[in-house]
Order: sequence, then structure tokens, then C-alpha cells
Amino acid sequence: MGAVTESRHFTSAAGLHPALETMSRDALAALQLDRLRAVLRNVWTNVPWQHARLDAAGLHPDAVVSLDDLRRLPFMVKTDLRDHYPFGLFARPVEALARVHASSGTTGKPTVVGYTADDLGRWADLMARSMAGAGVRPGDLVHNAYGYGLFTGGLGAHQGAERLGCPVVPISGGGTERQVALLMDFGASVLCATPSYALAIAEVAEQMGVDLRQSQLRVGMFGAEPWSAAMRDEIEARLGLRAYDVYGLSEIMGPGVACECECRNGLHGWEDHFLFELVDPETGAPLPDGEAGELVITTLTKEALPMLRYRTRDITRLTRQRCDCGRTHLRILRVTGRNDDMLIIRGVNVYPSQLEAVLVGRPGLAPHYQLVIERRGSLDQLRVEVEAQPGVAPEAFDALADDAAHHVKSLIGVTAEIAIMVPGSLPRSQGKAARVRDLRAGRETGA
Repeated sequence: MGAVTESRHFTSAAGLHPALETMSRDALAALQLDRLRAVLRNVWTNVPWQHARLDAAGLHPDAVVSLDDLRRLPFMVKTDLRDHYPFGLFARPVEALARVHASSGTTGKPTVVGYTADDLGRWADLMARSMAGAGVRPGDLVHNAYGYGLFTGGLGAHQGAERLGCPVVPISGGGTERQVALLMDFGASVLCATPSYALAIAEVAEQMGVDLRQSQLRVGMFGAEPWSAAMRDEIEARLGLRAYDVYGLSEIMGPGVACECECRNGLHGWEDHFLFELVDPETGAPLPDGEAGELVITTLTKEALPMLRYRTRDITRLTRQRCDCGRTHLRILRVTGRNDDMLIIRGVNVYPSQLEAVLVGRPGLAPHYQLVIERRGSLDQLRVEVEAQPGVAPEAFDALADDAAHHVKSLIGVTAEIAIMVPGSLPRSQGKAARVRDLRAGRETGA
């Protein structure tokens, strides 16, 4: 696939790579087909497990004439990486790699991902492209509060910012009081963090008597967990910046697979590097644009760990209508949740982000909540623990709970027990927030 040849300097308001970001749909499809053939030849030659799958599907790389041919291949899932732990799906030997990342492995063996030097260059370019589309400009000081280490978020945002020509404050997560002080002292114009940690920073700043709305912050790049429009409004109101959604996952690349432009009407998925599909999460059948389904991604330029038809478990919708910004790449509408995080409460399907959209912004309620599910007798019971805003009198808690329960029932259709908690009583996250405590199975998950 060769070395990166794309421009590495911001050129105009049309984007970091104007020719690539605005190419015609026909030209984009032709490029995707050419790169799909290349990635299929890569795995056919270098990954025995993938070779066997292609052979069983009758999908020889030289016989591929259409992007639709890929649908003959079965999906990949996260357990495929764990079953071949650590390096069994790599298309390059370890000694040829430039970097290795891995997930936390909280539900089993970690998923391990690797990158060649050219992979890292493409990743940096894509994250830089994403940041430029959100209004970040060369010279902007970037305060990077994503976690560094095996998690891809910190280094992904870091290398993208540097590629764009931005100095980086590599502070990682934690030490929130120091984060507030440095935001004010250094005058960063860009904040990179999970949305839940951005709110934690805002809360600590308020406790310190610091008004971050008076800081130099202008752009927030938030990702790594689903978040609602209400959460965006809360972040913007308390931090005084413009918040953008950035999407990625370690198995595919890391942050920068897709990102909102300044129109904020969906996240542009970078189709010159990824092939996106939307499928029925139950049947796997393809779905048309506009319908909600599970996002499936094929990498088109990754050398070390190509992924073919990887099921992300993220529920969203796609649109290929041209964006007002002029970019032609499809848009991924806001991810509403993960298929494997969906809760079924007395027959009602509920995503944590749906509850967040109801709770966040309601008068008297703080944007800190946790969902507790337990079995009482033969029925499942949902308990929503949500903090009151500072200064709300305890005698008002019952009225707040009744109001929240009414809106959850009327807007989502599920009966929930609402418990109003005193400020500061729920755990704060420095990374991905643990929003669900499922006492039926003893597991905790993010929003």
C-alpha cells in the first residue's frame, strides 16, 4: 500500500486534504475497490486464518470485481482477536511493527492491535484531518486528557495534533485540579477527553472557583464513549467551547475513523481508508441509509492488522447526502449505544444514552448518573441513581425523583426507580465512564 503521500499541511477551509475529502462518489468507490483488492491480497498471503475464510467464501482477491463481493465473507467479531491472542491475525511479523496497543481485557483476554510505521503515519493523518474538520488549526495548543498507554486514545490524539502542527500538552487523565490549573495557565484552545471526563474537569473547576468559560478553550474533541446531545449542551455551557464528536475503535485504528465537521450534522467516515456497512444486528442483512443498524467496518489501508467486515456493535444510521461543508464522505449519525450494552427491562429495549438524554439538563439534576439493574423476584428492576445539582435542598429530592421517573416513563416507555443522590456521591471517571451496574450478572459497562 506504500508510504503516505497525502499532504501533511493544513491548506484551506475545505479541509486538510481537500482533493481527497471532496472527491466524487464514483472516484471514491473506484479507490475503495482498488484498495480492497490490495488488502485482500495482503491477508490472503500473510494471514492463514483470513486466507481460509476467503477460500471458503470463494473470494479470491483477483476475482473481486465489485465492493458488493465483500458481502460473501462472514463477519469478524472481537472474539476472533481474542481467539488468536496475541498476534495470530497480524499480517506482519512482530519485528516489522512500529507499535502495539491493547484493550483493557476486562471481559477476557485483551484485544491486541499492531501498526507498521506507515500505519502510524496514516493514523496521524486521519486524526489530523478529523481535527482540522472540527476547526482545530496549526498552532492551537492542545490539552490532551485522553489516557496514554495501551489505550489508543491518548497517543492517537497526540500524533494527530502534532501532524496538524499543534503543540500538545500530554497530561493524560487524572490529577484534575492540576488539569484545571494548566488549562488556565497555558491557555489551551483545544481539549481532548472523554465527554464524561470533560464534565469532571468542569465540576472540579467550579469547586475551585475557576470559570473555564473564561479560559482560551475553543474546541473540544470528545469520544471513546457514546454521549447524547444533552451531554453536549451541558459540556458547552460549562466549558465555554464548541464540542465535536470523534469516533474510532482500537480494532479498526483508534480515534479518527470518523469525526464531525463544523456543520456537526453527523460524523464524516473517511471512506478512502475504511469501507462502512450497516446491517441488521439480529440477521446481519444489509440496511439502507437512514435506518438504524449496526456499523460494520473494513479497513482498506492497514498493513499490520487488516480487519474485514468487523462488527463494531455500535448502533447508528448512515447518510451519503452531501454535507454543507462540501465533503463527500458519508456521515455516521450519532452513535446511540452499543448492541451489547442494550438493556432489556421487562421487555423494553433501553440504551444508557437514551436515559442520559432524558436526565441531563433537567432542572435540579447534575449530569452524573449510574444505572443499577437487579432482579427482584421474577422481574428486572431498573434503578437510576442521579446526583442533584449543588445547592438543591434535600427536601426537594422526592419531587425531582418523581419528575424524572415521569419523563423516563413517558419518553422511553420503561418504569424506573429514581434515586436522587447528594452531589459528589457517584464515582467520577478519568476515562470511559462506567454507567451500568448489572447486578444480575455482576458486570459494569460504559454508557
